[in-house]
Amino acid sequence: MTAWLKKVREVAVTVAPVAVIVLLLHFTIAPLEPLLLIRFFIGSIMLIVGMSIFLVGVDLSISPLGELLGENTARSGRLDIVILAGLLLGFFISIAEPALHILATEIDQVTAGGISRWPLVIIVSIGIAFLVSFGLVRVLYSIPLYIILTALYIVIFVLSLFVSPEYLAIAFDSSGATTGAMAVPFLLSLSLGIARMKKNGKASEKDSFGLVAIASAGAIIAVLIMSLFAEAPKEQPMQQTAIDTSIPLAEPFLNGIVVEANNALLSIAPLFLIFMLSQLFFLKLKKRKVTRMNRGFYYSWSGLVIFMAGVNAGFMDVGRAVGVSLSKTGNPVAVIIVGFVLGLVTILAEPAVHILTEQIEEVTSGSIRRPIVLTALAIAAGTAIALSVIRVMVPGFQLWHILLPGYVIAIILALFGSKLFVGIAFDSGGVASGPMTATFVLAYTQGAASATEGASILVDGFGVIALVALTPIITLQLLGLIYRHKTTVRTEVKQND
Repeated sequence: MTAWLKKVREVAVTVAPVAVIVLLLHFTIAPLEPLLLIRFFIGSIMLIVGMSIFLVGVDLSISPLGELLGENTARSGRLDIVILAGLLLGFFISIAEPALHILATEIDQVTAGGISRWPLVIIVSIGIAFLVSFGLVRVLYSIPLYIILTALYIVIFVLSLFVSPEYLAIAFDSSGATTGAMAVPFLLSLSLGIARMKKNGKASEKDSFGLVAIASAGAIIAVLIMSLFAEAPKEQPMQQTAIDTSIPLAEPFLNGIVVEANNALLSIAPLFLIFMLSQLFFLKLKKRKVTRMNRGFYYSWSGLVIFMAGVNAGFMDVGRAVGVSLSKTGNPVAVIIVGFVLGLVTILAEPAVHILTEQIEEVTSGSIRRPIVLTALAIAAGTAIALSVIRVMVPGFQLWHILLPGYVIAIILALFGSKLFVGIAFDSGGVASGPMTATFVLAYTQGAASATEGASILVDGFGVIALVALTPIITLQLLGLIYRHKTTVRTEVKQND
């Protein structure tokens, strides 16, 4: 019961600030249809319940499976098995990621099926699979992370020269969305499992940081390559702004549960099959442990169904409506400020961010205090969403104008900054771009784009997840420079004494 209450509290804390902002806007400058507001709160409750059940399921099944498979893969001592395990596990864990399905659904709707949900999910998952496999080989052989990331982002920048702005936004958003509540704990457990089986265990744990960052690069590369062989998608803006409040209150939620039950089964079933086959051939876990993990898979499936139904049937519609309403006031400053505040509250309320700040304080022996890290990350996330809104408002301000210098700075910091912070920083992008960014904030920027003359939902409405995933990489590496400076000064003082 303690685990359940903890998860409910964690998720509720992330949703509550957004609900408060919606109410404040409703009673001031952005009034909403009453039925739409009711659906929002029903969707919010479903989101809290669904994500809580899902996360308990992940803790019981997905994360332990990742660690067990990582240990057994490394124990085999065979490179071909490591590569095959990376391909299979990377592919299926990406397919099960909720945030990726939310993004793919939005893209499907905006393009009227021009870029369909499942083909996009599969293409992204293929990219994740190849890079997870590559990342596990890196862990096994302790290849420096900064060299790998530099090479990967050079490839990404070269490919970016040949793609349309629509696909650029989709590619980088896919990267941020695919490293979410499902993938991050699984990949961390998988890399830790391999690290523990190496001879130099302590050094290996340090090497295991960065698998999430490498995997997320795979999503970008996969979509960019896909775009080279695909036609430019055409958006359908009316589908994004039309909100039907005439249908019965419960109908969207009931329909959503039916649809998402099948989708969630397709997402979770492959991982469950891998577990059962692994148990049959080499895991040989005790019956009690198997029963516990089976229950975890059921929780993951049922939680995913409730979460996705709530998000699609009531929660995101209000984010879109708020963006539309604020944009129609003709006050761009208000749209930008609300975006900045959304960034602040979502990052401050994200439980994984607080865990990250605790880890940084511990790693630096208190030199970098939690409040400093939390404040820096909150300002960075708020700035990212504000920049996303500014992109909507300012004609000609494109996503690559931010991403290119941003990642160049990130790579330079990785080459010359604190190596201790490189893996933590690049892995943190998935931590920052949590459920609220992939749902409400994404819908907010799309609503703003649909109501702004000259803006494109497909080009300007997407990209927010990419920017929120970028800012922690730079912020944490800058804090790493501060930590290294403090360490150097402290060492010099001791030597002088």
